[in-house]
Amino acid sequence: MVKTTKKPSKKTRKIVQVWQAHITASFNNTIVSITDEKGNVLTWWSWWSAWFKWAREATPYAAQVVSEQAWSKAKTLHSLESVDVYIKWIGIWREQAIRGLISAWLEIRSIFDITPIPHNGCRKKKVRKL
Repeated sequence: MVKTTKKPSKKTRKIVQVWQAHITASFNNTIVSITDEKGNVLTWWSWWSAWFKWAREATPYAAQVVSEQAWSKAKTLHSLESVDVYIKWIGIWREQAIRGLISAWLEIRSIFDITPIPHNGCRKKKVRKL
């Protein structure tokens, strides 16, 4: 009989001066992911992680709290100092999520809008012949 024991996982802490905050603000949810410059996710937070109930998931306040908690978690684990913000989709609480990062005294270097936009759209239907 062979006994196997799990080795305790060693959490690596990256200390980089510039990070990226990817905010996905849909109509139902707000997800904030803190990544390094290569795009590797280090911490993330959503309304479910912030213990909001179902009715408050899609509110500007929830977006602000989610972004503040994601920043505080990244600050304690990885010593976050300045961030580039990449925001996606058209939820009405996009600005509130950015304000949550600003209110936490985080230096925001730049804000990019990466919402996918169709360049030509769908093909129109064929004209109906009578």
